[in-house]
Amino acid sequence: MKYNAIIIGGGAAGLSAALYLARAGLAPLIFAGSPPGGQLMLTSEVENFPGRESILGGELIDVMRKQAQKFGGIIVDENVKSVGLVGAGRDLPVQHTIESASGKIYQTKALIIATGAKALWMGLDSETRLRGKGVSACATCDAFFFKNKIVAVIGGGDSALEEALTLTKFASKVYIVHRRAEFKASKIMQKRVFEHEKIEIIWNSAIEEIIGEKKVEGMRIKAVGVGRDRPVQEIKLNGVFVAIGHRPDTDLFKGQIELDQKGYVLTTTMYA
Repeated sequence: MKYNAIIIGGGAAGLSAALYLARAGLAPLIFAGSPPGGQLMLTSEVENFPGRESILGGELIDVMRKQAQKFGGIIVDENVKSVGLVGAGRDLPVQHTIESASGKIYQTKALIIATGAKALWMGLDSETRLRGKGVSACATCDAFFFKNKIVAVIGGGDSALEEALTLTKFASKVYIVHRRAEFKASKIMQKRVFEHEKIEIIWNSAIEEIIGEKKVEGMRIKAVGVGRDRPVQEIKLNGVFVAIGHRPDTDLFKGQIELDQKGYVLTTTMYA
């Protein structure tokens, strides 16, 4: 199957590109992924989007999808298995090739990469073992399962603080473990966290181990930076939410386009 343009990614970037292409009459095909929606689907409220004081992340994605479809965009809620890219300078009739997770083959002259990012993990064996058993990277997805429980959020950016605030709607207590003495998050998010009675912040600390065999039962934290001579501390809890950042979801394109050491697509200054 051949298309004028194909977009890999069904988040805000991919759907914005789809809207422009659809309005130009190019009927783009959008691989929105499974599950679709990108990072916005993992966000509760979006407050830095012009035109609305607040909108749920899932609701915003739904509006964007309908808008792209209205003008002729074709959305497929499926992942891409492999990509075969054609280098610059080749004859235009040559097509990029995309294979979907179901094995279907698609071709296009124009491919837009809007694959977004994946959550970073701490790299602990206990974290891997207990993922889905009390360890998560999505409070929006899993907060309900921790009603009246004690949980911890690891991180200090906007995402971490938003995770913590989401968890306060269900959990009885929320720890935030941050390896520095101050947050990187926006001031408005910090204010909300500092004022919330359910949240306790543990500064200059990092998780050494998540305790538990078949489920999370606690965490062992060590001091880092200032006061790193403090003894290791154990805290009983039921869940650990990791929010330490993201990495580009560009594994599909390794060896075909130029990536930096972190996996970001390198562009010329013309496009930066």
